[in-house]
Amino acid sequence: MNIRPLTKSDIEKCAEVYLEAYNRAPWNYKFTKEKAQQYLNEYADRNRFVGFVLTENDVIVGATLGHAKTWWTNDLVYIDELFMSPDSRGKGYGKKLLEHAEQFAAEQGYEVITLMTNKYMPAFEFYQHLDYIYAEHFVQLFKPL
Repeated sequence: MNIRPLTKSDIEKCAEVYLEAYNRAPWNYKFTKEKAQQYLNEYADRNRFVGFVLTENDVIVGATLGHAKTWWTNDLVYIDELFMSPDSRGKGYGKKLLEHAEQFAAEQGYEVITLMTNKYMPAFEFYQHLDYIYAEHFVQLFKPL
């Protein structure tokens, strides 16, 4: 197992892993490979992109994509996506990816890592188990058009 920075050349393989991870229960997304690549490229193209891939035998099996953000107290890292191939779950790899992102953020002097997840999906308990705090005072709103 190895963790390294995510590069643009990793996006195609990351999109394949993303499809494996999310185009099945419980998420049941319906991404095409092209849409997944576009989606992940939009993160990788962001100013102050922060991303890492986890490899096993030089094959990408998971990734995290995020970005640094300015905040009034100190900058922070926002994790936009974290995903792992289904065959690689349960090995502690997701935890290792987050720990790597946390170490990177601390070394860069960032104040906090923040992320969003669905509280009714398995990831919610995963993040809480890793000491991420459920901020009940934050609410995400949306409006279907």
